Amino acid sequence: MAEGPAEDPNNGRLRSTILVIDDEIGIRKGCQRVLAAEGHDVILAQSAEEGLEILRQGRQVDLALVDLRMEGMGGLDFLVEATKISPELVCVVITAYATLDTAIESTRRGAYDFLAKPFSPEELLRVVNKALDRVSLIRERNRLQAEREQRMLELSTEKSRLRNIINSMADGVLVCNAEQQLVLFNPAALRVLPGIKRGAESYPLAEVLQPPELNDVIEEASRRRVRLSQEIRLTHLPTQAWVLADVSPVCDDTSGLFLGTVTVLRDITELKRVEEVKAQFVNMIAHELRAPLAAVDGFLSVLSEGLVKDPEQEKHMLQRCRERIRALAELVSDLLDMARMEAGRVRREIMPQKLSDIISVVVELMAPVAQQHGVTLTTQVPDDLRSVDADREELIRLFNNLVSNAIKYNRPGGTVTITAAEDGAYVKVAVADTGVGISEEGLKRLFTEFFREKRPETREISGTGLGLSIVKRIVDFYHGRLDVQSKIGEGSTFTVWLPFSTSVPSSVSAATGESREGQ
Repeated sequence: MAEGPAEDPNNGRLRSTILVIDDEIGIRKGCQRVLAAEGHDVILAQSAEEGLEILRQGRQVDLALVDLRMEGMGGLDFLVEATKISPELVCVVITAYATLDTAIESTRRGAYDFLAKPFSPEELLRVVNKALDRVSLIRERNRLQAEREQRMLELSTEKSRLRNIINSMADGVLVCNAEQQLVLFNPAALRVLPGIKRGAESYPLAEVLQPPELNDVIEEASRRRVRLSQEIRLTHLPTQAWVLADVSPVCDDTSGLFLGTVTVLRDITELKRVEEVKAQFVNMIAHELRAPLAAVDGFLSVLSEGLVKDPEQEKHMLQRCRERIRALAELVSDLLDMARMEAGRVRREIMPQKLSDIISVVVELMAPVAQQHGVTLTTQVPDDLRSVDADREELIRLFNNLVSNAIKYNRPGGTVTITAAEDGAYVKVAVADTGVGISEEGLKRLFTEFFREKRPETREISGTGLGLSIVKRIVDFYHGRLDVQSKIGEGSTFTVWLPFSTSVPSSVSAATGESREGQ
């Protein structure tokens, strides 16, 4: 019964399909004649069983007129069975035995109206028209209900899509109602604010959000009905973290009624860390440049004015100038190396390299520095070590930084020992010194940019704090490992593992996949 009554194009009246069930042929024919004259389609059945079969065949029937007493199944039983087949079917009982009891029982079983025999055409049409009005109401109700269900489905789909969008956002989202209760948040918000309560309930902000500064900015945006954006430090977390909270009030477009707020939380911890590093960088550069330049300027001023008469003292001053200039050159070199690595512009010619040759070059370069510091430099590197695939200059830079640190942070009369051996699928190289050592706190930050441990023993040692960061980047690029063992006052050992070479030695350069701009 998917369609409702149709309009007859001939006379303009509603045309419906009416099933007449009666064991008296005269009643059936009489009803057919009267109803057909009104433009209705009439289906006749002489028994309740035949009427049920018509319904089972899927014939569209708007109204059924059924006799109460017939051979076989009676009208009351038909009402029950017909409702099972076609729940929307409107039925009118017609009978010559009209009593109050039968009327009540018929209504209880689903009959809409009662028509007593004998009846006139006018009485039949009156009851039929009223019943068809009922059919129209049922159909309209069903249509509205279907539309409502469709709208609810569309609304549910839209809400689901909106929730999926919010849940997939990388930024945290908090939705509060007009009473400043948290009613919705996404998984990203939980990562930023792990203390948020879960569940279907709405919670006051003060009970679910930390730190208080976040509650304050949401409350202010709600009170003033303005959009606010503020950087907030999450002081309630064990590690330092920052968020950028962007709070927007939400108002109804028609009435202007305030509905609540939407807060977007962006994790800016890394940006803050970069800002801190930049600040450290500026401070470090200012200090590292100013101190040696001031010293060189002072020495040269003294020498240019002829105030130094002792040749040995003059030689000492010039040597100090060279040391300061060399330190500045190292600073510039480290900064350039770090900038190239950050920008991905390092050009590497990767081929099998003998570590014994690399370490020999490093020892030759660092021997004068070791002698100047009164440090003994020794090596225990077998000549038959397996090769590693790497860029030669980069390996020299890696071990040069390690040996340079081992010398600078050593004690007069100390030693630096370089050992190498094969270890599983790796070549292991260790640089051990007998220097001042590194604290446990210093070990945690050792490979971060610009970090230098400040202790009385290291105060006079120059450096940029970039050397070990460069070492780690090089080791990571070649899929190696790096380990540090150190004790205060006993020295440190830096150990590097680099994987064996898997290529055949060749004079042809191998691109690393990075930009091939010059170093």
